[in-house]
Amino acid sequence: MSTPHPVTLEGLLLEPQYRERVWGGTHLGQPSPETGTPIGEAWIVYEESKITSGPHKDRTLGEVAAEYGADLLGSRAVSRTGTRFPLLIKLLDCADWLSLQVHPDDAMAVELEGQGHFGKTEAWYFIKTEDGAGVISGVKPGTTREELARAISDGKVIELAHYQPVSDGDALLMMAGTIHALGPGLLVYEVQQTSDITYRIFDWDRPQTAGRALHIEQSIAVSSPTSTGKYVEGMPLPEDGGRHLLDCLYFSLDVVQAEHETLELDTHHETFHALTVIEGEVEIAGPSWSHKLTQYQSIVIPASTGSYKLHPKGHARAILSAVP
Repeated sequence: MSTPHPVTLEGLLLEPQYRERVWGGTHLGQPSPETGTPIGEAWIVYEESKITSGPHKDRTLGEVAAEYGADLLGSRAVSRTGTRFPLLIKLLDCADWLSLQVHPDDAMAVELEGQGHFGKTEAWYFIKTEDGAGVISGVKPGTTREELARAISDGKVIELAHYQPVSDGDALLMMAGTIHALGPGLLVYEVQQTSDITYRIFDWDRPQTAGRALHIEQSIAVSSPTSTGKYVEGMPLPEDGGRHLLDCLYFSLDVVQAEHETLELDTHHETFHALTVIEGEVEIAGPSWSHKLTQYQSIVIPASTGSYKLHPKGHARAILSAVP
Protein backbone atom coordinates (compact mmCIF):
# COMPACT_ATOMS: atom_id res chain seq x y z
CA MET A 1 0.00 0.00 0.00
CA SER A 2 1.18 3.54 -0.80
CA THR A 3 2.60 5.64 2.05
CA PRO A 4 0.44 8.75 2.70
CA HIS A 5 1.89 12.00 1.39
CA PRO A 6 1.54 15.27 3.36
CA VAL A 7 -0.50 16.81 0.52
CA THR A 8 -3.57 14.89 -0.67
CA LEU A 9 -3.56 14.19 -4.39
CA GLU A 10 -6.77 14.70 -6.33
CA GLY A 11 -7.62 13.58 -9.84
CA LEU A 12 -5.38 15.30 -12.39
CA LEU A 13 -7.20 16.76 -15.40
CA LEU A 14 -4.90 16.91 -18.43
CA GLU A 15 -4.62 19.14 -21.49
CA PRO A 16 -4.38 17.29 -24.83
CA GLN A 17 -1.56 18.21 -27.19
CA TYR A 18 -2.37 18.04 -30.89
CA ARG A 19 0.09 16.95 -33.59
CA GLU A 20 -0.16 17.52 -37.34
CA ARG A 21 0.27 14.41 -39.48
CA VAL A 22 0.08 13.91 -43.26
CA TRP A 23 -2.34 11.01 -42.70
CA GLY A 24 -4.63 12.86 -40.26
CA GLY A 25 -8.36 13.55 -40.50
CA THR A 26 -10.94 15.91 -38.98
CA HIS A 27 -12.21 14.07 -35.86
CA LEU A 28 -9.71 15.82 -33.57
CA GLY A 29 -9.78 19.28 -35.15
CA GLN A 30 -9.44 21.15 -38.42
CA PRO A 31 -6.21 21.34 -40.44
CA SER A 32 -3.73 24.04 -39.52
CA PRO A 33 -4.54 27.29 -41.39
CA GLU A 34 -0.79 27.94 -41.67
CA THR A 35 0.27 24.60 -43.14
CA GLY A 36 -2.95 22.90 -44.23
CA THR A 37 -1.70 19.73 -42.57
CA PRO A 38 -4.47 17.81 -40.79
CA ILE A 39 -4.47 16.84 -37.11
CA GLY A 40 -3.49 13.19 -36.78
CA GLU A 41 -2.73 12.76 -33.09
CA ALA A 42 -3.80 14.05 -29.71
CA TRP A 43 -1.28 13.14 -26.99
CA ILE A 44 -3.67 12.92 -24.06
CA VAL A 45 -1.79 11.26 -21.16
CA TYR A 46 2.02 11.25 -20.93
CA GLU A 47 4.96 12.67 -19.02
CA GLU A 48 4.72 16.15 -20.55
CA SER A 49 0.92 16.46 -20.21
CA LYS A 50 0.00 19.75 -18.53
CA ILE A 51 -2.35 19.59 -15.55
CA THR A 52 -5.25 22.02 -15.98
CA SER A 53 -6.83 22.29 -12.53
CA GLY A 54 -6.30 21.90 -8.79
CA PRO A 55 -3.20 22.53 -6.67
CA HIS A 56 -0.87 21.20 -9.39
CA LYS A 57 -2.28 23.34 -12.20
CA ASP A 58 0.27 24.13 -14.94
CA ARG A 59 2.72 21.47 -13.75
CA THR A 60 3.43 18.41 -15.90
CA LEU A 61 2.33 14.90 -15.09
CA GLY A 62 5.99 13.85 -15.05
CA GLU A 63 6.88 16.48 -12.45
CA VAL A 64 4.08 15.38 -10.14
CA ALA A 65 4.97 11.71 -10.64
CA ALA A 66 8.60 12.40 -9.69
CA GLU A 67 7.48 14.20 -6.50
CA TYR A 68 4.74 11.84 -5.32
CA GLY A 69 6.07 8.50 -6.57
CA ALA A 70 3.91 5.58 -5.47
CA ASP A 71 1.18 7.88 -4.11
CA LEU A 72 0.43 8.83 -7.70
CA LEU A 73 1.75 5.91 -9.73
CA GLY A 74 1.21 2.97 -7.41
CA SER A 75 3.64 0.34 -6.23
CA ARG A 76 3.38 -1.72 -9.40
CA ALA A 77 4.64 1.05 -11.67
CA VAL A 78 7.35 2.24 -9.28
CA SER A 79 8.75 -1.29 -8.94
CA ARG A 80 9.19 -1.48 -12.73
CA THR A 81 9.95 2.01 -14.04
CA GLY A 82 10.68 4.10 -10.94
CA THR A 83 8.97 7.45 -10.65
CA ARG A 84 8.69 8.08 -14.39
CA PHE A 85 5.11 8.12 -15.65
CA PRO A 86 5.09 4.74 -17.40
CA LEU A 87 2.55 5.20 -20.22
CA LEU A 88 1.98 7.31 -23.32
CA ILE A 89 -1.64 7.49 -24.46
CA LYS A 90 -2.87 9.04 -27.70
CA LEU A 91 -5.92 9.43 -29.89
CA LEU A 92 -5.18 8.79 -33.57
CA ASP A 93 -7.37 10.01 -36.43
CA CYS A 94 -6.36 8.01 -39.49
CA ALA A 95 -7.64 9.24 -42.86
CA ASP A 96 -4.84 7.48 -44.73
CA TRP A 97 -2.39 4.65 -44.11
CA LEU A 98 0.21 5.29 -41.44
CA SER A 99 3.71 4.09 -42.20
CA LEU A 100 4.47 0.39 -41.89
CA GLN A 101 6.60 0.33 -38.74
CA VAL A 102 8.01 -1.67 -35.86
CA HIS A 103 9.12 -0.90 -32.30
CA PRO A 104 11.95 -2.39 -30.20
CA ASP A 105 11.49 -4.24 -26.93
CA ASP A 106 13.19 -2.96 -23.76
CA ALA A 107 16.50 -4.72 -24.42
CA MET A 108 16.75 -3.62 -28.06
CA ALA A 109 15.76 -0.05 -27.16
CA VAL A 110 18.78 0.17 -24.85
CA GLU A 111 21.05 -1.53 -27.40
CA LEU A 112 20.02 0.70 -30.29
CA GLU A 113 19.14 3.98 -28.55
CA GLY A 114 21.09 3.92 -25.27
CA GLN A 115 20.46 3.75 -21.55
CA GLY A 116 17.24 5.28 -20.25
CA HIS A 117 15.15 4.22 -23.24
CA PHE A 118 12.18 1.87 -23.01
CA GLY A 119 10.73 -0.41 -25.64
CA LYS A 120 7.29 0.13 -27.10
CA THR A 121 4.60 -2.46 -26.71
CA GLU A 122 1.24 -0.86 -27.51
CA ALA A 123 -2.48 -1.57 -27.83
CA TRP A 124 -5.29 -0.09 -29.87
CA TYR A 125 -8.98 0.32 -29.09
CA PHE A 126 -11.02 1.19 -32.18
CA ILE A 127 -13.48 3.96 -31.28
CA LYS A 128 -14.85 4.49 -34.80
CA THR A 129 -14.27 2.47 -37.94
CA GLU A 130 -15.49 2.91 -41.49
CA ASP A 131 -16.76 -0.04 -43.51
CA GLY A 132 -13.87 -2.15 -44.77
CA ALA A 133 -11.32 -0.57 -42.41
CA GLY A 134 -8.37 -2.62 -41.30
CA VAL A 135 -4.78 -2.70 -40.12
CA ILE A 136 -1.57 -4.55 -40.89
CA SER A 137 -0.73 -6.88 -38.01
CA GLY A 138 2.45 -8.90 -38.55
CA VAL A 139 3.45 -10.76 -41.71
CA LYS A 140 2.14 -13.84 -43.48
CA PRO A 141 2.51 -17.15 -41.61
CA GLY A 142 5.58 -19.13 -42.60
CA THR A 143 7.72 -16.08 -43.41
CA THR A 144 11.31 -16.74 -42.31
CA ARG A 145 13.57 -14.19 -40.65
CA GLU A 146 15.80 -14.18 -43.76
CA GLU A 147 12.84 -13.58 -46.08
CA LEU A 148 11.60 -10.76 -43.89
CA ALA A 149 15.02 -9.10 -43.71
CA ARG A 150 15.38 -9.31 -47.50
CA ALA A 151 11.91 -7.83 -48.06
CA ILE A 152 12.61 -4.95 -45.66
CA SER A 153 15.94 -4.23 -47.33
CA ASP A 154 14.46 -4.38 -50.85
CA GLY A 155 11.44 -2.21 -50.04
CA LYS A 156 9.02 -5.09 -50.68
CA VAL A 157 7.85 -5.90 -47.17
CA ILE A 158 4.29 -4.82 -48.03
CA GLU A 159 4.05 -8.01 -50.12
CA LEU A 160 4.35 -10.05 -46.91
CA ALA A 161 1.89 -8.01 -44.84
CA HIS A 162 -0.94 -9.69 -42.93
CA TYR A 163 -4.16 -7.66 -43.04
CA GLN A 164 -6.63 -7.65 -40.12
CA PRO A 165 -10.13 -6.17 -40.54
CA VAL A 166 -11.42 -4.25 -37.51
CA SER A 167 -14.75 -2.85 -36.31
CA ASP A 168 -16.01 -0.47 -33.61
CA GLY A 169 -15.10 -1.75 -30.14
CA ASP A 170 -12.38 -4.16 -31.25
CA ALA A 171 -8.97 -4.05 -29.57
CA LEU A 172 -5.53 -5.22 -30.62
CA LEU A 173 -2.41 -5.78 -28.50
CA MET A 174 0.76 -5.17 -30.49
CA MET A 175 3.86 -6.55 -28.79
CA ALA A 176 7.24 -4.97 -29.55
CA GLY A 177 8.78 -6.53 -32.66
CA THR A 178 5.46 -6.80 -34.53
CA ILE A 179 5.34 -5.14 -37.95
CA HIS A 180 2.15 -3.07 -38.13
CA ALA A 181 0.27 -0.14 -39.65
CA LEU A 182 -3.06 1.57 -39.04
CA GLY A 183 -5.24 1.99 -42.11
CA PRO A 184 -7.63 4.75 -43.25
CA GLY A 185 -11.07 5.24 -41.73
CA LEU A 186 -10.07 4.70 -38.09
CA LEU A 187 -10.36 6.73 -34.89
CA VAL A 188 -8.15 4.95 -32.38
CA TYR A 189 -7.25 5.08 -28.69
CA GLU A 190 -3.62 3.98 -28.35
CA VAL A 191 -1.81 3.11 -25.11
CA GLN A 192 1.88 2.26 -25.06
CA GLN A 193 4.96 2.21 -22.91
CA THR A 194 6.45 5.61 -22.17
CA SER A 195 8.41 5.55 -25.41
CA ASP A 196 7.95 6.98 -28.87
CA ILE A 197 10.68 4.98 -30.64
CA THR A 198 9.34 4.18 -34.10
CA TYR A 199 11.28 2.48 -36.88
CA ARG A 200 9.63 3.08 -40.26
CA ILE A 201 9.93 0.26 -42.76
CA PHE A 202 7.72 1.49 -45.60
CA ASP A 203 5.83 4.79 -46.00
CA TRP A 204 3.64 4.22 -49.06
CA ASP A 205 6.16 6.05 -51.29
CA ARG A 206 5.72 9.34 -49.45
CA PRO A 207 8.82 11.58 -49.72
CA GLN A 208 11.34 10.98 -46.95
CA THR A 209 11.88 14.03 -44.75
CA ALA A 210 13.80 14.63 -41.54
CA GLY A 211 10.70 13.72 -39.56
CA ARG A 212 9.63 10.78 -41.74
CA ALA A 213 12.81 8.89 -42.53
CA LEU A 214 12.98 5.12 -43.01
CA HIS A 215 14.96 3.00 -40.54
CA ILE A 216 15.92 -0.09 -42.50
CA GLU A 217 18.80 -1.45 -40.39
CA GLN A 218 16.97 -0.94 -37.09
CA SER A 219 13.79 -2.49 -38.50
CA ILE A 220 15.64 -5.62 -39.59
CA ALA A 221 17.23 -5.88 -36.14
CA VAL A 222 13.97 -5.75 -34.16
CA SER A 223 11.29 -7.25 -36.44
CA SER A 224 9.90 -10.68 -35.60
CA PRO A 225 8.42 -12.76 -38.46
CA THR A 226 6.25 -14.76 -36.02
CA SER A 227 4.77 -11.88 -34.02
CA THR A 228 1.20 -10.80 -34.78
CA GLY A 229 -1.25 -8.66 -32.88
CA LYS A 230 -3.51 -10.23 -30.25
CA TYR A 231 -7.00 -9.47 -31.58
CA VAL A 232 -9.92 -8.92 -29.17
CA GLU A 233 -13.31 -8.78 -30.84
CA GLY A 234 -15.68 -6.06 -29.69
CA MET A 235 -18.67 -7.29 -27.68
CA PRO A 236 -21.85 -5.55 -26.47
CA LEU A 237 -21.20 -3.77 -23.18
CA PRO A 238 -23.49 -3.89 -20.16
CA GLU A 239 -25.74 -0.84 -19.92
CA ASP A 240 -23.97 0.17 -16.70
CA GLY A 241 -20.68 -1.67 -16.25
CA GLY A 242 -17.44 -2.54 -17.96
CA ARG A 243 -15.40 -5.09 -19.83
CA HIS A 244 -11.75 -6.03 -19.44
CA LEU A 245 -10.14 -5.99 -22.89
CA LEU A 246 -6.51 -7.00 -22.52
CA ASP A 247 -3.35 -6.72 -20.49
CA CYS A 248 0.38 -7.32 -20.77
CA LEU A 249 3.39 -6.68 -18.56
CA TYR A 250 3.15 -2.91 -19.09
CA PHE A 251 -0.53 -1.96 -19.07
CA SER A 252 -4.12 -3.16 -18.85
CA LEU A 253 -7.06 -1.86 -20.86
CA ASP A 254 -10.73 -1.75 -19.87
CA VAL A 255 -13.82 -0.08 -21.30
CA VAL A 256 -16.65 1.15 -19.08
CA GLN A 257 -20.12 2.34 -20.00
CA ALA A 258 -22.84 3.99 -17.95
CA GLU A 259 -26.16 5.71 -18.48
CA HIS A 260 -28.42 5.21 -15.47
CA GLU A 261 -26.17 3.99 -12.67
CA THR A 262 -23.08 5.41 -10.96
CA LEU A 263 -20.07 3.14 -11.40
CA GLU A 264 -17.75 2.50 -8.47
CA LEU A 265 -14.12 2.06 -9.52
CA ASP A 266 -11.07 1.37 -7.37
CA THR A 267 -7.31 1.76 -7.76
CA HIS A 268 -6.82 -0.56 -4.75
CA HIS A 269 -3.87 1.73 -3.89
CA GLU A 270 -1.75 -0.29 -6.35
CA THR A 271 -1.92 1.60 -9.65
CA PHE A 272 -3.07 4.92 -11.08
CA HIS A 273 -6.04 4.91 -13.46
CA ALA A 274 -5.78 6.90 -16.70
CA LEU A 275 -9.35 7.48 -17.82
CA THR A 276 -10.43 9.03 -21.14
CA VAL A 277 -14.05 9.78 -22.04
CA ILE A 278 -14.78 8.68 -25.60
CA GLU A 279 -18.53 9.25 -25.60
CA GLY A 280 -20.79 11.53 -23.58
CA GLU A 281 -20.02 13.37 -20.34
CA VAL A 282 -19.18 12.14 -16.84
CA GLU A 283 -18.35 13.41 -13.39
CA ILE A 284 -15.44 11.68 -11.64
CA ALA A 285 -15.58 12.00 -7.86
CA GLY A 286 -12.91 11.06 -5.33
CA PRO A 287 -12.97 11.32 -1.53
CA SER A 288 -12.86 15.14 -1.45
CA TRP A 289 -12.85 16.26 -5.08
CA SER A 290 -14.77 15.96 -8.34
CA HIS A 291 -14.18 16.84 -11.99
CA LYS A 292 -16.45 16.92 -15.04
CA LEU A 293 -15.11 15.43 -18.27
CA THR A 294 -16.54 15.71 -21.77
CA GLN A 295 -15.70 13.69 -24.88
CA TYR A 296 -11.94 13.08 -25.38
CA GLN A 297 -10.96 14.65 -22.05
CA SER A 298 -8.63 12.65 -19.79
CA ILE A 299 -7.92 12.40 -16.08
CA VAL A 300 -5.34 10.49 -14.04
CA ILE A 301 -6.67 9.06 -10.79
CA PRO A 302 -3.82 8.71 -8.26
CA ALA A 303 -3.18 5.24 -6.84
CA SER A 304 -3.66 6.67 -3.33
CA THR A 305 -7.30 7.52 -4.14
CA GLY A 306 -8.62 4.00 -3.73
CA SER A 307 -12.37 3.96 -4.38
CA TYR A 308 -13.91 6.64 -6.61
CA LYS A 309 -17.12 7.11 -8.59
CA LEU A 310 -18.07 7.71 -12.22
CA HIS A 311 -21.41 9.54 -12.55
CA PRO A 312 -22.75 9.54 -16.15
CA LYS A 313 -24.54 12.58 -17.55
CA GLY A 314 -26.66 10.56 -19.95
CA HIS A 315 -25.06 7.80 -21.98
CA ALA A 316 -21.26 7.76 -21.54
CA ARG A 317 -18.33 5.50 -22.36
CA ALA A 318 -14.70 5.70 -21.24
CA ILE A 319 -11.43 3.82 -21.65
CA LEU A 320 -9.33 3.02 -18.59
CA SER A 321 -5.62 2.19 -18.68
CA ALA A 322 -3.64 1.05 -15.63
CA VAL A 323 -0.58 -1.00 -14.65
CA PRO A 324 -1.54 -4.67 -14.18
